[in-house]
Amino acid sequence: MYRSLDPDKTEATLVALHSRIEERFPRSNLGRVCAELLTLARISKDRATAIAQPYYGLRIAGAVISIASLAALVYSVSMFEVSLTGLNVGELMQATQAALNNLIYIGAAVFFVVTFETRLKRSRVLEALNELRSIAHVIDMHQLTKDPVIHGVDTVSTPSSPERDLTEFELARYLDYCSEMLSLTGKVAALYAQSSSDGEVISAVNELEVLTTGLSAKIWNKISAIHAAHPID
Repeated sequence: MYRSLDPDKTEATLVALHSRIEERFPRSNLGRVCAELLTLARISKDRATAIAQPYYGLRIAGAVISIASLAALVYSVSMFEVSLTGLNVGELMQATQAALNNLIYIGAAVFFVVTFETRLKRSRVLEALNELRSIAHVIDMHQLTKDPVIHGVDTVSTPSSPERDLTEFELARYLDYCSEMLSLTGKVAALYAQSSSDGEVISAVNELEVLTTGLSAKIWNKISAIHAAHPID
């Protein structure tokens, strides 16, 4: 029960997070990004379930092609009659090379057909992970100008300076929401890996989780700076 991620609970957590953001920062861009992440989570839930299912049509087609290829190989061998008398070494080597080439081509064709389902699923997962990787960077962009170091300090703004109208408490909450969104992005990605044994898929999911963890660590450095400036007794 507690050995795998529940996509419904992951979605519910994102729904709650989106509500919290909208209540704290109504109609903010951060809320829109969270809504987009929620949409991706819902799509990923259905997509991961579909990808985990066997593609029976491809498996049947692969089996038929493999059996037909092997039958063709057996037939060609059975039709190959070698007469030991009058057969020189050059002809024997030429016939052997032709047989080996046929065997290699048939083996490659069978391997391609047998692994086609895995490669098709992998391409779909990697495409989905690219979407999640992109939104992770979008989340990171929203916290770039939220700098607690200069918060509350008398500064001279320029026309291009970002607006800094959040209180310290609001700034901490904003950064915390970004960190939670990054963490949940990694959890949505993990939905694709928990039912897959494909090494490339697992590696890609791990890389995305490393990315979100690293981005979240930067945010927590900012949150720590806020807490250090105003410790709670």
